[in-house]
Amino acid sequence: MLFSELNIIDPILKAIEEAGYTEPTEIQEQSIPLLLEGNDIIGCAQTGTGKTASFAIPILQNLMSKPSSGNKVRTLILTPTRELAIQINESFKFYGKHLPLKHFAIFGGVNQNPQINALHDGVDILIATPGRLLDLINQGYLKINQIEIFVLDEADRMLDMGFVHEIKKILEIIPKERQSLFFSATMPKNIRKFSHSVLRRPKEVTVTPVSSTAETVEQFVYHVDKDMKVALLVSILNDHPNDRTLIFTRTKHGANRLVRHLEKAGIPSAAIHGDKSQNARQRALNDFKEEKLQVLIATDIAARGIDIDQLPYVINYELPNVPETYVHRIGRTGRAGREGKAISLCGADERGDLMNIEKLIGAYVTIIKTPKEFYKKPEEEVKQKNSKTKFRPKKEYFKTKDDRRNRRK
Repeated sequence: MLFSELNIIDPILKAIEEAGYTEPTEIQEQSIPLLLEGNDIIGCAQTGTGKTASFAIPILQNLMSKPSSGNKVRTLILTPTRELAIQINESFKFYGKHLPLKHFAIFGGVNQNPQINALHDGVDILIATPGRLLDLINQGYLKINQIEIFVLDEADRMLDMGFVHEIKKILEIIPKERQSLFFSATMPKNIRKFSHSVLRRPKEVTVTPVSSTAETVEQFVYHVDKDMKVALLVSILNDHPNDRTLIFTRTKHGANRLVRHLEKAGIPSAAIHGDKSQNARQRALNDFKEEKLQVLIATDIAARGIDIDQLPYVINYELPNVPETYVHRIGRTGRAGREGKAISLCGADERGDLMNIEKLIGAYVTIIKTPKEFYKKPEEEVKQKNSKTKFRPKKEYFKTKDDRRNRRK
């Protein structure tokens, strides 16, 4: 099927054609006609399949089909992170460039005055993170009581990040009569249950099995001593010096620490996470997109807004303890049908996490034999262990006095 067969209006179709797109992705092909008809939707598709365009295109068209009455926000899109808000706003700019509709993104971590001025000038489509949205509403700078279309993007991550109370407050403010859309890369039972309490007779669009990984992504794992992870990572990066690589850590402190290790090894890198200022995060992300920086280190939440078509490598420096997070991480590579590689460094304490991931995705991750230099020598391990600890058997090992007496002999 072609975009021209989806009954899309000419100004939007022109923008699509100017970008060189002719065929919609599966999620776009199924979602766009349903949304143009005004249906509520639950959309589930893996990262990189074009979810944003699948709701941006019909929203623009539906708003154009109805005259606007006054200076009001007509569409509200909630998203969990600043990076995602910026990314979604860019999509509306791209597909709506031949339309008179105004769109804007608001989020925390930056001065609110430019955002207030933009809202004062009028916005048809508002993309927002929950905290800044409620903050501006409480200050009296924003009203959302005339919303026609409501979108909850990355619904699973929204609830994982603890935004459920904010979302419920927002749902109490916006009109009951509206078109509502839920989009997510995964759809756990709790998200599905919550969505059905909000949507009206929703149509469900699922184009891939829940929590599946793209076939274009090759997945590998190294089993490595925890203390040798940095050395192995440096070796991998030195083998691919010209390839952009996105590296995941579990914590903000871990991301900062890894940047320092890589800099000592002569590998320039930057970290993005919640403790970084918005300007610092955006500067690092732009440098990475423009290939001024080859290595970017991110926590899971910050990485949700990273949308790069040609990203060859994703490396899990630390495996996530939530299996679904692994799917989101490696979804940063192998996008739009391109090939990518996902490499995980698995310590002994992370093998249970690896087993849970393999159970979720229904496949074994290919093991790469780890070079011997990234393991401690057995003799050193024994010597180190004996120097620090002594074997003290638990009492239950010797159930009777005779057992203990014999042990002492």
